[in-house]
Amino acid sequence: MAAQGLSLFPVTPSFSSSQQSCGEAVERFVRLKPEILSNYYVGTKLSIRPSRLSLVTSRRLGSTVATVSFSLPTGKREGAAYDKKPKFSARAIKSFAMAELEARKLKYPNTGTEALLMGILVEGTSLAAKFLRENGITLFKVREETVKLLGMADLYVFSPEHPPLTEPAQRALDWAVDEKMKSGESGEITVSHLLLGIWSQEESAGHVMMATFGFDDEKAKELAKTTSNLSFSQMDKDIILNFK
Repeated sequence: MAAQGLSLFPVTPSFSSSQQSCGEAVERFVRLKPEILSNYYVGTKLSIRPSRLSLVTSRRLGSTVATVSFSLPTGKREGAAYDKKPKFSARAIKSFAMAELEARKLKYPNTGTEALLMGILVEGTSLAAKFLRENGITLFKVREETVKLLGMADLYVFSPEHPPLTEPAQRALDWAVDEKMKSGESGEITVSHLLLGIWSQEESAGHVMMATFGFDDEKAKELAKTTSNLSFSQMDKDIILNFK
């Protein structure tokens, strides 16, 4: 009888306005085409199959994704020479993108010199990254030291998509540009310039960590000499081989 009684009162699901709007948003998102989600950044294109999207997957869209721009945020300078300043290499740009990604993983509000250092190691194929590894400076060590030095971020804090540069990190990028222009050499600003820019910023987290792991002025001179001895054509050939 109880079962019959229940059958007399069919339950009709009711949705609140917020639930309806959420459902409509998911439905609209499902209708998006993959090409709409592509962007103008280098090396990144979102390929999502709309037929497989669900509410569960839509909740994961906030996961950390790196985007790479065509240039790096360097300070503006006046003068005719700076109107034709050299561009950053593809590896340097990718290292910067990886630095932002590392800062976001640690939920830091800014991209500091320690994040730039991690970005160089994450990219991993540059002369600077290989030089660091040869001298015992690895990504795992730098990550661990970063947490020891700067601490863990609040669990409920989220970094912006592009965490702004700290002042030392900005000066490191500007130093790389200035030194490349002072050299008078042709070619692009490489990851080595970026690493030496980090080293130039004494008291910064990146410099302190490099020094902790045994990096010093002599090693900086060695890296600078190795970089200057590498011709532009050799660098081009090396880039082509590594990106095949």
